[in-house]
Amino acid sequence: MLQAMRNKMHGWPAVVLLGVATFAMTFFGIEGYIMSRADTYVAKVGKHEISQQDFQNRMNQLRQQLSAEQGDSFDPDAFEKPEMKSKVLDGMIDQQLLLKANEDWGVRVPDQAVRDYIAAIPAFQLNGQFDASTYRSLLAEQRKTPEMFENDVRASLATQALPNAIDASTIVTDAELDQYLDLRLQRRDLSYAVLPRPQPADANVTDAQIADYYKAHLADYMNPEQVSLQYLEVKGSELQPDAAPSDADLMKRYESEKQRFVQPEQREVSHILVNVPANATPEQQKAALAKADKIAAEATPENFAKLAAQDSDDLGSKRQGGDLGWLQKGVTNTAFDTAMFALKKGEISKPVLTPDGYDIIWLRDTRSGEAKSFAEVRDQLLAEATSGDKDRKYNEVAGKLSDNTYQNPSSLEPAAQALGLAIKTTGLFSRKGGEGIAANPKVIKAAFGNDVLAQGNNSNLIELGSDDAVVIRVAKHVPAAAKPLAEVHDAIGKTILDQRIEAAAKQQADTLLARLRKGETLAAVAASANASVKSAADVVRIQPDVPAALRDAAFLLPHPADGKPQYAAVDMHDGSYALLAVDKVQGADLSKVTPEQRNMLRQQMTQAYGAVATQELIKSLRNSTEIKIAKDRM
Repeated sequence: MLQAMRNKMHGWPAVVLLGVATFAMTFFGIEGYIMSRADTYVAKVGKHEISQQDFQNRMNQLRQQLSAEQGDSFDPDAFEKPEMKSKVLDGMIDQQLLLKANEDWGVRVPDQAVRDYIAAIPAFQLNGQFDASTYRSLLAEQRKTPEMFENDVRASLATQALPNAIDASTIVTDAELDQYLDLRLQRRDLSYAVLPRPQPADANVTDAQIADYYKAHLADYMNPEQVSLQYLEVKGSELQPDAAPSDADLMKRYESEKQRFVQPEQREVSHILVNVPANATPEQQKAALAKADKIAAEATPENFAKLAAQDSDDLGSKRQGGDLGWLQKGVTNTAFDTAMFALKKGEISKPVLTPDGYDIIWLRDTRSGEAKSFAEVRDQLLAEATSGDKDRKYNEVAGKLSDNTYQNPSSLEPAAQALGLAIKTTGLFSRKGGEGIAANPKVIKAAFGNDVLAQGNNSNLIELGSDDAVVIRVAKHVPAAAKPLAEVHDAIGKTILDQRIEAAAKQQADTLLARLRKGETLAAVAASANASVKSAADVVRIQPDVPAALRDAAFLLPHPADGKPQYAAVDMHDGSYALLAVDKVQGADLSKVTPEQRNMLRQQMTQAYGAVATQELIKSLRNSTEIKIAKDRM
């Protein structure tokens, strides 16, 4: 067959085929024949791709955040559910849409806003002030540079830029405020009578009826499945620490980490910012420079604060006379840094072009770099080394426990002997938990999981805290079983009787309600049922002296018409019923609302309206942007 093909590939057919192949390679590119591109994004928003790595990083961040917030009640399996993954991805898509809108509309985050945000983070502060050494040290532990972290902060602030602008432009009028208050604080005059529980038509419950009910509701009368556990526990607080490090060890650590204890050279500065708009025209740039030159020419140490308060476009510092506090190299942008460190104490710079605009800088004071001696930081180094040794010891023992119990899945004995740990036990407990470690949701979940309960294996290492972990196995299993009829006989009889009484109470309430609606008075109808009538005037939606069931029902009834009350029969959720009458409806007494309350409510309504407007914006951006989602890569 191959020879036949060769024969046919001579003459004009070969020329035509060669021409087609040449055209295809020229038009589409030879790369298409020798290379293939596999898409790896989880979502594509316009031209921007959200990679699998970005998605997993966001999932991990949220997982760690919720784990820290919820503690033992945290359920890691929730992050494996498709609906959770979709929710997280939707949030990332919304953020990208907002970032793209920022780019299109020239919205940007000033460097000063990033600096202010970082300086306000408590973890980076020392004695209430931003500390650059602490900042760099903590970032190093997270394997991040200041530039990387600042980019993260800028991106986070950027996603809030448009929502914040929408909030700032949202107006809640006095009329809207009054309308809400009038509805929220509406007053209603009520009359009501709680009816006594009637006797059922048949108060005799037979054994046969009890037996039938027992069979029909067997699931309600089960002893739950229970287990008791054996477990090995590693607690960092109970482990014997290694010998304390010597001064020689501490000195070696000090020398290798000396940079941590150096206070860098700092400058105390104030500035005046003349903003240059994003995508500014040459005319706008010239106008901004002219304004900055004029301010710089007028500025002196005596009037600098006044000029900053009057002319600076940096809203964060103008109220403080342009004061930026003590700064060190690397905290601001390169242009600002260079100009700041070129000044002598007391000097005021000419306008300096930075990413934010033109800065006029006044160097008020200087502080030379200083290094703390070994003696000054010895105790700190010792505490860090001791803590580190404890962590290493715990991680070592916990790791050995995990390995040993995995290699010997049918018993805890080998691990107990190898590590010198005592095998502990729990009492029987159900899926609702028990005492001690049996109250921990992670332990409960593992104990009743297939691997431990059905397969009879040791569990994986279960972390109860930052330095506390266990490995469990089932010691005893008691399957779920129905309680004997004799044990629940009396309880079932009472349940049947209560149901009959509740049915009789509802029937009674419906009959009496029909009489009210035909024109009889509440007093007369209530008296016929041996109930007394109570009244409450000016009842609002939140009023503790009126039963909640009555209050909720009262605000669902229509307004009284033609002077006639509106009636309802209300289930009190305790087996009894009440008759309710709404006699009068009035608007709110706005004179009792203080200015402070109005201002607080206005802020809340502004945020609520702004949130709705932001969602509408995102919806519009979604409709106008091509979005592709690869669910199989989530």
